[in-house]
Amino acid sequence: MSNPTHESDPTNRDRTDWNVDYDIDPIRLRDPAAEALAVLEPGDPIVITYADVVKAAGHSCPTAAGAYRIAKAGLEALYPGDELPVRGDVEVLAGGPQDDPAYGVTARLLSYVTGAAGEDGFAGLAGGHGGRKNLLHYGAIGTDGIVFEFTRTDTDETVRVTYHVADVPSGGPAVDNLPKLIDGTATDDEREAFAADWHGRVDAVLEGDRYVTVDSQSGD
Repeated sequence: MSNPTHESDPTNRDRTDWNVDYDIDPIRLRDPAAEALAVLEPGDPIVITYADVVKAAGHSCPTAAGAYRIAKAGLEALYPGDELPVRGDVEVLAGGPQDDPAYGVTARLLSYVTGAAGEDGFAGLAGGHGGRKNLLHYGAIGTDGIVFEFTRTDTDETVRVTYHVADVPSGGPAVDNLPKLIDGTATDDEREAFAADWHGRVDAVLEGDRYVTVDSQSGD
């Protein structure tokens, strides 16, 4: 939810001074390498919030929100109940090419959350423990929307997650103020109106049920 009346504190450099409050549950995962290196106690989670994904993306937008929802839905489907997803045990297939604007950005954010990476990824500790290399792939899934498949490498269970981008609402007329925000000529009222319309779209994706669906691929 946006907070247009927020005033930043120029003296505070020890935390991110958000203009927006993001009301969505975090993603919790285990990281075997972090546990082995005593960064975390065994079984304790790494907690990733949508605000963390915004930091990774550099901004908040429907693509970043969709990536968060895709990651959360896919991991929850593969690891139901109280079982924590495990970095290094999740393989991700993007349903489009890496140079596609939506798939490239989304896959990078999914890599940030799940750890799944390409050939430049972490190869693991001795014997490959906690490795995440070669777990992110690109291919054609052949369906509408932005589609990713998540596979548990320990069970071979696969789920398909679809982000229905065509259903994402438009931003409203104040989104047209963006050029003025970029060049610094926007008034306070124009900036406030833009924030309400822009972050309203993000809130819709984060909170709405119809934007992300999950299907099991067992038996495919």
